[in-house]
Amino acid sequence: MESESKKGLKRRDFLRALGLSAAATTVPLASEAMADTETSDEKRKTRYQESEHVKNYYRVNKYPA
Repeated sequence: MESESKKGLKRRDFLRALGLSAAATTVPLASEAMADTETSDEKRKTRYQESEHVKNYYRVNKYPA
């Protein structure tokens, strides 16, 4: 029975170390939030352009144009 408890402790230690290493690797990935770099005019410009590619997509998927 003692060998089973030693095995269980080794498994627990391994899983504990695995969890700590996973937590340690995610912390440096977090960075500070950055402000928008676009001006208000750039934010309001039109981005959608109706091209032949877009028209074909709507036609093929039978979306109302």
